[in-house]
Amino acid sequence: MTSRAESDFGVPLPGGVLASDRWTVPQLRDDGRPFDWGRCFGREAPRVLDLGCGDGRYLIGSSLARPDRDHLGIEWIEPMVVRAAQRAGRRGLTNVRFVAGDAVAWLSDRLVPDSVDEIHVYHPQPYDDPAVVRLGILSPAFFERAWIVCRRGGILVLQTDHSGYGKHLLEAARNHFDVEEIAGPWPDSPLGRTRREILARRKKLPILRMLARRRDEPRAHEPPRPWFDTPRRKRRVRNRP
Repeated sequence: MTSRAESDFGVPLPGGVLASDRWTVPQLRDDGRPFDWGRCFGREAPRVLDLGCGDGRYLIGSSLARPDRDHLGIEWIEPMVVRAAQRAGRRGLTNVRFVAGDAVAWLSDRLVPDSVDEIHVYHPQPYDDPAVVRLGILSPAFFERAWIVCRRGGILVLQTDHSGYGKHLLEAARNHFDVEEIAGPWPDSPLGRTRREILARRKKLPILRMLARRRDEPRAHEPPRPWFDTPRRKRRVRNRP
Protein backbone atom coordinates (compact mmCIF):
# COMPACT_ATOMS: atom_id res chain seq x y z
CA MET A 1 0.00 0.00 0.00
CA THR A 2 1.32 3.42 -0.87
CA SER A 3 1.58 6.38 1.48
CA ARG A 4 -0.60 8.65 -0.67
CA ALA A 5 -3.66 9.86 1.21
CA GLU A 6 -6.87 11.33 -0.17
CA SER A 7 -9.27 13.44 1.80
CA ASP A 8 -12.26 15.77 1.52
CA PHE A 9 -11.96 18.92 3.63
CA GLY A 10 -9.47 17.11 5.86
CA VAL A 11 -11.56 13.95 6.30
CA PRO A 12 -9.66 10.95 4.88
CA LEU A 13 -11.30 8.92 2.16
CA PRO A 14 -11.99 5.34 3.30
CA GLY A 15 -9.39 2.79 2.36
CA GLY A 16 -5.93 3.32 0.97
CA VAL A 17 -4.26 3.48 -2.41
CA LEU A 18 -2.87 0.11 -3.49
CA ALA A 19 0.08 -0.71 -5.69
CA SER A 20 -0.81 0.02 -9.33
CA ASP A 21 -0.83 -3.65 -10.34
CA ARG A 22 -3.90 -4.10 -8.11
CA TRP A 23 -5.93 -1.21 -9.55
CA THR A 24 -9.29 -1.82 -11.18
CA VAL A 25 -11.35 0.05 -13.80
CA PRO A 26 -14.82 0.63 -12.34
CA GLN A 27 -16.06 3.20 -14.87
CA LEU A 28 -18.79 2.06 -17.26
CA ARG A 29 -19.99 3.39 -20.58
CA ASP A 30 -23.74 3.70 -20.94
CA ASP A 31 -24.80 1.32 -23.72
CA GLY A 32 -28.43 2.42 -23.57
CA ARG A 33 -29.72 -1.01 -22.52
CA PRO A 34 -31.35 -2.08 -19.23
CA PHE A 35 -28.63 -2.59 -16.66
CA ASP A 36 -27.72 -6.23 -16.07
CA TRP A 37 -26.29 -6.47 -12.56
CA GLY A 38 -25.34 -10.12 -12.84
CA ARG A 39 -23.52 -9.65 -16.13
CA CYS A 40 -21.69 -6.56 -14.87
CA PHE A 41 -20.51 -7.95 -11.54
CA GLY A 42 -20.40 -11.65 -12.40
CA ARG A 43 -22.46 -12.72 -9.41
CA GLU A 44 -25.80 -12.37 -7.63
CA ALA A 45 -25.57 -10.14 -4.54
CA PRO A 46 -27.59 -7.43 -2.76
CA ARG A 47 -27.59 -4.24 -4.84
CA VAL A 48 -26.91 -0.65 -3.79
CA LEU A 49 -27.71 2.31 -6.05
CA ASP A 50 -26.51 5.90 -5.50
CA LEU A 51 -28.29 8.48 -7.67
CA GLY A 52 -26.23 11.64 -8.09
CA CYS A 53 -23.20 9.97 -6.53
CA GLY A 54 -20.81 12.89 -7.02
CA ASP A 55 -17.19 11.88 -6.52
CA GLY A 56 -18.21 8.50 -5.14
CA ARG A 57 -17.23 8.94 -1.51
CA TYR A 58 -20.26 7.11 -0.08
CA LEU A 59 -20.07 4.19 -2.49
CA ILE A 60 -16.34 3.76 -1.97
CA GLY A 61 -16.83 3.54 1.78
CA SER A 62 -19.80 1.19 1.44
CA SER A 63 -18.00 -1.03 -1.07
CA LEU A 64 -15.05 -1.42 1.28
CA ALA A 65 -17.25 -2.05 4.32
CA ARG A 66 -19.71 -4.34 2.55
CA PRO A 67 -17.86 -6.50 -0.01
CA ASP A 68 -20.88 -8.81 -0.15
CA ARG A 69 -22.92 -6.09 -1.95
CA ASP A 70 -22.67 -4.68 -5.45
CA HIS A 71 -22.77 -0.90 -5.89
CA LEU A 72 -23.71 1.35 -8.81
CA GLY A 73 -23.30 5.14 -8.90
CA ILE A 74 -25.01 7.41 -11.45
CA GLU A 75 -23.75 10.98 -11.88
CA TRP A 76 -24.58 13.57 -14.53
CA ILE A 77 -21.24 15.41 -14.39
CA GLU A 78 -18.71 13.24 -16.20
CA PRO A 79 -15.53 14.66 -14.58
CA MET A 80 -17.02 13.63 -11.22
CA VAL A 81 -17.59 10.11 -12.57
CA VAL A 82 -13.97 9.95 -13.74
CA ARG A 83 -12.79 11.08 -10.30
CA ALA A 84 -15.02 8.56 -8.52
CA ALA A 85 -13.81 5.72 -10.73
CA GLN A 86 -10.17 6.67 -10.24
CA ARG A 87 -10.55 6.79 -6.47
CA ALA A 88 -12.33 3.44 -6.37
CA GLY A 89 -9.96 1.86 -8.89
CA ARG A 90 -6.88 2.83 -6.91
CA ARG A 91 -8.39 0.92 -3.98
CA GLY A 92 -8.76 -2.21 -6.08
CA LEU A 93 -12.53 -2.32 -5.69
CA THR A 94 -14.40 -4.87 -7.80
CA ASN A 95 -17.89 -4.44 -6.35
CA VAL A 96 -18.61 -0.88 -7.50
CA ARG A 97 -19.23 0.76 -10.88
CA PHE A 98 -19.75 4.38 -11.91
CA VAL A 99 -21.51 5.68 -15.01
CA ALA A 100 -22.21 9.14 -16.39
CA GLY A 101 -25.90 9.66 -17.00
CA ASP A 102 -29.18 11.21 -15.95
CA ALA A 103 -30.28 9.68 -12.65
CA VAL A 104 -34.00 10.04 -13.36
CA ALA A 105 -33.65 8.47 -16.81
CA TRP A 106 -31.64 5.58 -15.37
CA LEU A 107 -34.26 4.92 -12.71
CA SER A 108 -37.02 5.01 -15.33
CA ASP A 109 -35.41 3.23 -18.27
CA ARG A 110 -32.33 1.25 -17.25
CA LEU A 111 -33.30 -0.32 -13.93
CA VAL A 112 -35.95 -3.00 -14.13
CA PRO A 113 -38.66 -3.55 -11.50
CA ASP A 114 -37.77 -5.44 -8.33
CA SER A 115 -34.02 -5.23 -8.94
CA VAL A 116 -32.44 -3.01 -6.25
CA ASP A 117 -32.14 -3.41 -2.47
CA GLU A 118 -31.01 0.12 -1.56
CA ILE A 119 -31.43 3.49 -3.26
CA HIS A 120 -29.40 6.41 -1.88
CA VAL A 121 -29.88 10.09 -2.76
CA TYR A 122 -27.61 12.58 -0.97
CA HIS A 123 -28.14 16.34 -1.16
CA PRO A 124 -30.23 16.58 -4.35
CA GLN A 125 -30.60 20.00 -5.94
CA PRO A 126 -33.86 21.70 -4.88
CA TYR A 127 -35.55 23.76 -7.59
CA ASP A 128 -37.92 26.54 -6.54
CA ASP A 129 -38.68 28.08 -9.94
CA PRO A 130 -41.98 26.72 -11.32
CA ALA A 131 -40.46 26.70 -14.80
CA VAL A 132 -37.79 24.18 -13.80
CA VAL A 133 -39.19 22.41 -10.73
CA ARG A 134 -39.79 19.37 -12.94
CA LEU A 135 -36.00 18.98 -13.10
CA GLY A 136 -35.85 18.06 -9.43
CA ILE A 137 -35.00 14.41 -8.95
CA LEU A 138 -37.40 13.75 -6.05
CA SER A 139 -40.77 14.23 -7.73
CA PRO A 140 -43.91 12.11 -7.08
CA ALA A 141 -43.01 10.12 -10.20
CA PHE A 142 -39.56 9.45 -8.72
CA PHE A 143 -40.97 7.95 -5.52
CA GLU A 144 -43.39 5.79 -7.48
CA ARG A 145 -40.62 4.48 -9.72
CA ALA A 146 -38.25 3.97 -6.78
CA TRP A 147 -40.96 1.84 -5.15
CA ILE A 148 -41.23 -0.23 -8.34
CA VAL A 149 -37.47 -0.71 -8.71
CA CYS A 150 -36.93 -1.55 -5.03
CA ARG A 151 -37.27 -5.14 -3.95
CA ARG A 152 -39.63 -6.08 -1.13
CA GLY A 153 -37.97 -4.93 2.09
CA GLY A 154 -35.76 -2.47 0.21
CA ILE A 155 -34.77 0.94 1.54
CA LEU A 156 -34.50 4.50 0.25
CA VAL A 157 -31.96 6.78 1.96
CA LEU A 158 -32.41 10.55 1.57
CA GLN A 159 -30.30 13.38 2.91
CA THR A 160 -30.34 17.16 2.54
CA ASP A 161 -29.03 20.25 4.30
CA HIS A 162 -31.98 22.29 2.99
CA SER A 163 -34.50 22.24 5.84
CA GLY A 164 -37.58 23.27 3.86
CA TYR A 165 -36.85 20.80 1.11
CA GLY A 166 -36.22 18.09 3.68
CA LYS A 167 -39.62 18.61 5.31
CA HIS A 168 -41.25 18.30 1.91
CA LEU A 169 -39.35 15.07 1.18
CA LEU A 170 -40.45 13.55 4.48
CA GLU A 171 -44.07 13.89 3.35
CA ALA A 172 -43.53 13.18 -0.34
CA ALA A 173 -42.01 9.76 0.34
CA ARG A 174 -44.75 8.51 2.67
CA ASN A 175 -47.10 7.16 0.01
CA HIS A 176 -44.55 4.54 -1.01
CA PHE A 177 -42.18 4.27 1.95
CA ASP A 178 -42.31 4.24 5.76
CA VAL A 179 -40.00 7.14 6.60
CA GLU A 180 -37.85 7.47 9.70
CA GLU A 181 -35.81 10.57 10.47
CA ILE A 182 -32.32 9.64 11.69
CA ALA A 183 -31.00 11.67 14.60
CA GLY A 184 -27.33 12.57 14.40
CA PRO A 185 -24.64 11.38 11.99
CA TRP A 186 -24.66 7.99 10.28
CA PRO A 187 -22.87 5.51 12.58
CA ASP A 188 -20.72 4.22 9.71
CA SER A 189 -19.50 7.73 8.77
CA PRO A 190 -19.78 10.10 11.75
CA LEU A 191 -17.80 12.83 9.94
CA GLY A 192 -19.94 12.58 6.80
CA ARG A 193 -20.86 10.03 4.17
CA THR A 194 -20.36 12.48 1.31
CA ARG A 195 -18.20 15.47 0.44
CA ARG A 196 -21.30 17.69 0.62
CA GLU A 197 -22.19 16.42 4.09
CA ILE A 198 -18.67 17.08 5.35
CA LEU A 199 -18.90 20.64 4.03
CA ALA A 200 -22.37 21.16 5.51
CA ARG A 201 -21.12 19.99 8.89
CA ARG A 202 -18.20 22.44 8.69
CA LYS A 203 -20.69 25.23 7.96
CA LYS A 204 -22.88 23.99 10.86
CA LEU A 205 -25.87 23.56 8.57
CA PRO A 206 -28.73 21.39 9.82
CA ILE A 207 -28.71 18.04 8.04
CA LEU A 208 -31.86 15.98 7.64
CA ARG A 209 -31.21 12.24 7.27
CA MET A 210 -34.04 9.91 6.30
CA LEU A 211 -34.26 6.13 6.15
CA ALA A 212 -37.36 5.02 4.23
CA ARG A 213 -38.48 1.40 4.05
CA ARG A 214 -40.51 0.21 1.09
CA ARG A 215 -44.20 -0.34 1.79
CA ASP A 216 -45.67 -3.62 0.62
CA GLU A 217 -48.45 -1.61 -1.01
CA PRO A 218 -48.44 2.14 -1.74
CA ARG A 219 -50.99 4.50 -0.25
CA ALA A 220 -53.40 6.33 -2.54
CA HIS A 221 -53.09 9.76 -0.89
CA GLU A 222 -52.53 12.87 -2.98
CA PRO A 223 -48.78 13.68 -2.85
CA PRO A 224 -47.88 17.09 -1.43
CA ARG A 225 -47.10 19.92 -3.79
CA PRO A 226 -43.39 20.68 -3.97
CA TRP A 227 -42.47 23.65 -1.85
CA PHE A 228 -39.46 24.98 0.00
CA ASP A 229 -37.81 28.27 0.88
CA THR A 230 -34.55 29.35 -0.71
CA PRO A 231 -32.00 31.85 0.60
CA ARG A 232 -32.86 34.16 -2.32
CA ARG A 233 -36.61 34.33 -1.86
CA LYS A 234 -39.58 32.54 -0.38
CA ARG A 235 -42.00 30.98 -2.80
CA ARG A 236 -44.56 28.24 -2.80
CA VAL A 237 -44.19 26.23 -5.97
CA ARG A 238 -47.53 25.35 -7.50
CA ASN A 239 -48.21 22.71 -10.08
CA ARG A 240 -49.05 24.13 -13.45
CA PRO A 241 -52.43 23.13 -14.89
